[in-house]
Amino acid sequence: MTAESRPPAPFPGFGEALRVWFRIGCLSFGGPAGQIALMHREVVDERRWVSDSRFLHALNFCTLLPGPEATQLATYLGWLLHGVKGGVAAGVLFILPGALVMLALSAIYAAFGGVPLVDALFFGLKCAVLVLVVEALLRVAKRALKGRVPWAVAIAAFVALFLLNLPFPVVVLAAVLLGYALPGIFAGGGHGATKEGPPSLLDAMLAAEPDRITRLTGAARRAGLVALVLWLWPAAMLMGSGVWGDIAWFFSKMAVVTFGGAYAVLAYVAQEAVEHYRWLTAGQMLAGLGLAETTPGPLILVLQFVGYLAGHAEGGFWGGALGSLLTLWVTFTPCFAWIFLGAPYVERLHDAPRLKGALAAVTAAVVGVIANLAVWFGLRVLFSTVREVPVGPVALELPVLTSLDPLAALLAMLAAVCLFRMKLGVVTTLAVAALAGLVLRTASGWLLG
Repeated sequence: MTAESRPPAPFPGFGEALRVWFRIGCLSFGGPAGQIALMHREVVDERRWVSDSRFLHALNFCTLLPGPEATQLATYLGWLLHGVKGGVAAGVLFILPGALVMLALSAIYAAFGGVPLVDALFFGLKCAVLVLVVEALLRVAKRALKGRVPWAVAIAAFVALFLLNLPFPVVVLAAVLLGYALPGIFAGGGHGATKEGPPSLLDAMLAAEPDRITRLTGAARRAGLVALVLWLWPAAMLMGSGVWGDIAWFFSKMAVVTFGGAYAVLAYVAQEAVEHYRWLTAGQMLAGLGLAETTPGPLILVLQFVGYLAGHAEGGFWGGALGSLLTLWVTFTPCFAWIFLGAPYVERLHDAPRLKGALAAVTAAVVGVIANLAVWFGLRVLFSTVREVPVGPVALELPVLTSLDPLAALLAMLAAVCLFRMKLGVVTTLAVAALAGLVLRTASGWLLG
């Protein structure tokens, strides 16, 4: 029986979706590139809930928003599938596993000053995530770059970010303006059937119920307004209340300026949290980033670590837990507001030529963004020392070759073999790499000790 002749799979129920979103939340390692790659594999490649073009359409919109784009993408897709409850469930389940792990690791760090066992456990995981990011780059580039102009935009975005160190919003805005002005050169694809097979389950549902988006819009608008109130009310109530007011105000501000994801804002957060508020030291900030990179969930969860240490200095464990929860609340509640207020209109306008051109141009630029993340992440996973080398008017980040970590290179190759050669899948690849990393790091520690 061919794929075309098989009876269509039933539309996923809410309970099934909950299990999938929880699975994604538990396995979403590696920053936005790895998380988006995992999400794409789960809801597009394996289950065909959403078409590739609709997935990219949603990703383009989320890329334009402040805040963690992977969290907002999960919320967007959850809303498309099951309305407001689906969006809330997808967003919360994407955040919750990593937030619980980060809370535990923050408490351990504050109590004992370090987490060597956790570092050993997640060492191999980081190397596997590097391979997942490369796989995401190849997959998205294959599907999104149709023609010379999109390729040129992707290359230009990479050069602008990696070599010229331009701000991420400038790169995205340039892509938006180009696509809006010249929509014809980015034309291609719709939300229906593609060369990969029959329409996705969501597209089939929308074809059967063409007014579905309209019916979901009213509830989404109300949910978005509620999210705004839930975000701003505690921040206003805590204003002037010492460290709690500072946490609420500072991280609320982060929620509206974090264009480009966690990496784009970490330098500012570190400067303010370390030098202005003195909540932690520079070394502690780097330790928090390391924990965030090796735990599931958004990389922006490093802010939770900062909030925990700020609260811990005020009230011990319970103060840290409160600081952590408050940071999470004011950081992520706005994400739901942006999606519920904006996604319905973006969906209803997805056939407008200029909007499609603008978002398609952003897709091409996102390939360059993922490439930049892959290089940035790869340099820091495989090498212990990276330095800036002036080349004319730009500064090029180059590794010190003698600082290559042979264990990291070995584990990255192991993960590549598992994923590309043996086709073991994401879960098995992550498990193999994590176990191998734990064994190798522990063994090397014994030998050197």
